[in-house]
Amino acid sequence: MLVAAVQMNSREDKETNVLKAEKLIDEAATKGAEVVALPEYFNFLGPDKEKISQAEEIPGPTIERLMDKATQHKIYILCGSILEKGTEPNKAFNTSVLINPQGEIIAKYRKIHLFDVKIKEGVIYQESATIQRGEEIVTADTELVKFGLSICYDLRFPELYRKLTFNGAQVIFVPAAFTLYTGKDHWESLIRARAIENQVYIIAPAQIGFHLPDKQCYGKSMVVDPWGIVIAKASDREMVILAELDFSYQNKIKKELPSLLHVRKNLFTF
Repeated sequence: MLVAAVQMNSREDKETNVLKAEKLIDEAATKGAEVVALPEYFNFLGPDKEKISQAEEIPGPTIERLMDKATQHKIYILCGSILEKGTEPNKAFNTSVLINPQGEIIAKYRKIHLFDVKIKEGVIYQESATIQRGEEIVTADTELVKFGLSICYDLRFPELYRKLTFNGAQVIFVPAAFTLYTGKDHWESLIRARAIENQVYIIAPAQIGFHLPDKQCYGKSMVVDPWGIVIAKASDREMVILAELDFSYQNKIKKELPSLLHVRKNLFTF
């Protein structure tokens, strides 16, 4: 299965961002990708004070355009994440959507873990101020494989990925807007760890570069195999990366190193 991860530098102009995403999807499809994954907040990455005004229904204007793209190219599209209108006052969901080649929404995941941190030089991220927490772990059966959905900061919570794996996921998406400061030390290590410990493929499309207000994303979108090997990685620009996923190789790893069969499920809840 040939997959593509799209790296973007999304900013506050939604129309510009969506047009760019459509162009990069076209590029990936032309190169033969059967699955194309976009990064977190791909259609709007701007000041927190503008988030609620940018929230949409799902399906809505942005997702409907990508439903058309999926139908046009007969591909699966993981719509990174967008701001979805919430049910709490002045909050939106950070929501990822998986669309099939018929242009149908087959999975919707609302980010469970919200990024509330204070990092170097007093830079503060408080996602919970504008984002409503999701409550559901999501997998999606397809004609290709079973996918698991997650978003960015989720990567730091291994129990989610173990649950997705025990729910049958063979490939897990991690669309992200990882900060430069944390990303340079943790991004690749965390992705490889989640892949190794669960013996899954991970597709991690990311944001790259500056966005308002004076924040910067790390980039380095990548695809990692079940042995923890990085089989595709983006350079420091907007681009498409491609990787072939070999499920016979995944099965071989699971047979030769059957660690998932050794989990003491009687001691842990999954």
